[in-house]
Amino acid sequence: MNYRRFVSAIALAATLMLTATLAPAFEETKYPNMKGQWGRVGPPNWQPVLGPAPLTPEYKAIYDANRADMTNGGPGNVPSWYCLPQGMPMMMNLYDPMEIVITPDITYVLISHVNDSYRRIYTDGRDWPTDDDYELTYAGYSIGKWVDENRDGKYNVLEVETRLLKSPRTYDASGIPFHSDGKTIIKERFYLDPADPNIIYDDITVFDNALTRPWSIRRKASRNPKRPLWRTDVCADDNAMVKIGNDPYFLSADGKLMPTRPNQAPPDLTYFNQQKK
Repeated sequence: MNYRRFVSAIALAATLMLTATLAPAFEETKYPNMKGQWGRVGPPNWQPVLGPAPLTPEYKAIYDANRADMTNGGPGNVPSWYCLPQGMPMMMNLYDPMEIVITPDITYVLISHVNDSYRRIYTDGRDWPTDDDYELTYAGYSIGKWVDENRDGKYNVLEVETRLLKSPRTYDASGIPFHSDGKTIIKERFYLDPADPNIIYDDITVFDNALTRPWSIRRKASRNPKRPLWRTDVCADDNAMVKIGNDPYFLSADGKLMPTRPNQAPPDLTYFNQQKK
């Protein structure tokens, strides 16, 4: 009798181990294959693709002033010039390749650009955090939901909403601004091309009070067919721009501070010993 119980216990243990081994593989088949390295297809900017940004008059004036600063030699209001992360949605322009890692509770979006940008998209059914228990980030807080639109037992779309975004942020390198109230909401749909699984789309819609209406764009990326090589982009390694107060300056090859535009005043040297000539 004891022998039979012993054999039964071993059989049960073996079944549990087999189930535990097969469960992750079974779960993985429910999700689309988004593995690999994804590189941008098409231009990274929003405005040339979509036409003029639907900005309110107030923020159109801010954008025009930004473009005038760029024309005059300044860097404009794009925060990445002084090594701030690009944040959402600019990071999804994919200036460097993207990797997507899917788990049942979180989908990770990893981009090796400006100090390794990354996103966590929570798909575990959680609600939004309160203001008291969350610190704003440039990538924001993203909650997602996998959808089986074909009703074939497999997910084919990841719907995402992102809130709680830190400023300053822009849409692209042209410096299209967001409203200063920090109430931006970004909605996305990630999915593979039904005709070509090596093409992925990210449909992005932005809701922001600097806009006269929601603004949408479709981002497209292709999967690298080769074994990918990943690099780390450390902004400070080769960035010659220096921010002092709110002003941009340029660091020359000989280590001296230079102006970025004509007739730019030097920074305040109050705390330096200045010898009179």
